[in-house]
Amino acid sequence: MKRQESLLVKYKEIRKRTVEICEPLQIEDYVVQPIEDVSPPKWHLGHTTWFFEVLILEPNLKKYRFYNKKYNYIFNSYYESLGKRISRINRGNFTRPTVDEVLHYREMTDENMEIFFSESLNDQILDLIELGLNHEQQHQELLITDIKYILGHNPLFPLYKNDFKIQNDNTDQFIQSGSLKVNKDLYEIGYKGNNFHYDNEEKIHHVYVNSFSFSDMLTTNLEYEAFIKDGVYKRYEFWSLDGWTWVQENGIETPLYWHLIDNEFYEYTLANGLQRINSHAPVTHISFYEAEAFARWKNLRLLTEFEWEVASYKYGLKEDVNHSNFQDANIFHPIPRTGNSYQLMGDAWEWTNSAYLPYPGYKQANGALGEYNGKFMINQMVLRGGSCATPANHYRNTYRNFLQAEKRWQFTGIRLATDIE
Repeated sequence: MKRQESLLVKYKEIRKRTVEICEPLQIEDYVVQPIEDVSPPKWHLGHTTWFFEVLILEPNLKKYRFYNKKYNYIFNSYYESLGKRISRINRGNFTRPTVDEVLHYREMTDENMEIFFSESLNDQILDLIELGLNHEQQHQELLITDIKYILGHNPLFPLYKNDFKIQNDNTDQFIQSGSLKVNKDLYEIGYKGNNFHYDNEEKIHHVYVNSFSFSDMLTTNLEYEAFIKDGVYKRYEFWSLDGWTWVQENGIETPLYWHLIDNEFYEYTLANGLQRINSHAPVTHISFYEAEAFARWKNLRLLTEFEWEVASYKYGLKEDVNHSNFQDANIFHPIPRTGNSYQLMGDAWEWTNSAYLPYPGYKQANGALGEYNGKFMINQMVLRGGSCATPANHYRNTYRNFLQAEKRWQFTGIRLATDIE
């Protein structure tokens, strides 16, 4: 029962945190969907609740009755095995159920989950509940980035909330970048242990890694500004074919949320609204295409996901645990390097030069759970390290995030590497 009791505590904490993230919003903010990638906050609140109702309560709690069977069509995300669903682009096109009704749906589901927790639950059910909680933590990160997109594309550049600020510049505390080395060897890759992890982190396998060195901090705004001023957005020679096409077709000239005002760059942040960029903070909200072009411009490269995992074991776990900038810090923006941190955890997800593919021995589960990761293993790139919007207890250094190469609305950043002959 010890695991079950601790999981109930965790359930209450995570469900409460999701609502807390939304509390600073005005009622109008809950429904907006500016682009397909950005789901309305109201939808996130409903979808994370739907997960527990459909996958846990309805099949397992005796005499349970759906809160509203029609919600399955509205709040199903991409689970083909669980029935028809509204198209992703239309999640912001309905005003009903209201925000209050969705919050009541959450309350009723939580009450039924507490009733379910009073029963003796087997490990299979507890594993499913733990998956649901980690799924909700993923949506907490999406909530933060989606809220930022909604507010950051409002011409008024409103603050997310008024009671917290992030330091805009700390030039006197700037730490110069250096490099770290990893020697060539055959390394184990993949999750090791018995705690929660996603199936895409399995199975443990060996990868030979050549010697390489890499930057001991994330690429800064100052470094990226030099990239812009050198006209690289207009110079095809640094871009892949797809990247150059994307830049031209979309008129890309800066990272997302950057604005050139009176010859100075400003960026939108949830804490301070529109502010001058902090030169020494990590650049963020960039695509894989931009990260790759920046690396080529510097005559360097991105790490592979395997190199990143090896490096994180060697360098990341000692210092970064105490200096990491995760969601728990309530800053919601990357900050300059502090102390002895190598910024391998938190701040910004690091684009790697690895395609998102299954590990050797990976087997996709049947049914809805098999749809969670496996069907996305095409046309995506892997990111590592977590971000300022990732809950700290959700992250581990085998975590494989993945996005399409053009995506920029997540907190994404750059770390450079080079081969050692």
